[in-house]
Amino acid sequence: MASIISVNLPENSYSIHINAGGLNNIGEKASHLAIGKKILVVSNPEIFDYYGQITIDSLQNQGFEVNYHLIPAGENYKNLESIAQIYDTALKCRLERNSTLMALGGGVVGDMTGFAAATWLRGINFVQIPTSLLAMVDASVGGKTGVNHPQGKNLIGAFYQPKLVLIDPSVLKTLPEREFRAGMAEVIKYGVIWDKNLFEALESAQSIDSLNNFDEALLNDILTRSCQAKADVVGQDEKESGIRAILNYGHTIGHAIESLTNYETFVHGEAVAIGMVAAGRVAVKMRLWTENEAHRQDELIAKTGLPTTIPHYLKVEEIIDHLQMDKKVKDGKVRFILPEAIGKVQICDRISSEILSETLSILIN
Repeated sequence: MASIISVNLPENSYSIHINAGGLNNIGEKASHLAIGKKILVVSNPEIFDYYGQITIDSLQNQGFEVNYHLIPAGENYKNLESIAQIYDTALKCRLERNSTLMALGGGVVGDMTGFAAATWLRGINFVQIPTSLLAMVDASVGGKTGVNHPQGKNLIGAFYQPKLVLIDPSVLKTLPEREFRAGMAEVIKYGVIWDKNLFEALESAQSIDSLNNFDEALLNDILTRSCQAKADVVGQDEKESGIRAILNYGHTIGHAIESLTNYETFVHGEAVAIGMVAAGRVAVKMRLWTENEAHRQDELIAKTGLPTTIPHYLKVEEIIDHLQMDKKVKDGKVRFILPEAIGKVQICDRISSEILSETLSILIN
């Protein structure tokens, strides 16, 4: 099965190609882009061992001059020091303004490669080849790039759109099950904020906690629906001045939990899952949606094998304090994305400290 989804923007529109085995044809895809001949592939050692040579061979067969740069795996390396090392390799390879940085990896690799592309020579070409489910359905689409600051996640970054996103579902076979489940958190997010039918399809599936439990049609449907949802939202609001903020559902508290645990306890999707549970509970307390809908969401998250509680050693006060450093704070108010129904959410900055404290206290386990 193959799908092509268009991300339609006032400038810099591009396509998402979903195609099993498509990685073998990245050279041919790249040859149709208006880019130069020099490409620097950025990856991490594990992903590069699996897919680096396939990528390089395909590009070289189309006449591209290819080099590569490897970043150690992990959120702890998503920082300006790693970006400086990409710059060093870009300089060594004499990348020019029509050259390309190509991200081959998960969300960390994609975010850093995109930020390096946005800032090297004031902006060079950028291509995304996501290799994790989370990156396929979320991080690779929409042009958010960046690195972490010691005080908060993704505080340094830029909106910078890729020229192409190539999604090859077959590479998921080497993805650890924990990372697959983490990606499912973002899929559930799209069901809650945008696509009721996607949510119900996940509810109907017998099991969704492992790639082994997905047939090809269901996996393609999840990838296509999720990418289409993000393309629809980004097409309306490229730089998050309005509706795009709904894509942060579950992320406000999720980012705080990631940062407070030094990115060592949870991977991103796990923290987002906890954040979605918290947001759902807040919405119930504010009478925006029902206990039944919150229960359905929490059951679906649990069905995926994702966490639903906050570690006991985190304090309510420190989580609330950390929320003030969130990128979505506006005029000193933390903005939350809260559900009204399955498939519909709202942006809210009027949550009382009492409701927030009560919700977090209940979830700490």
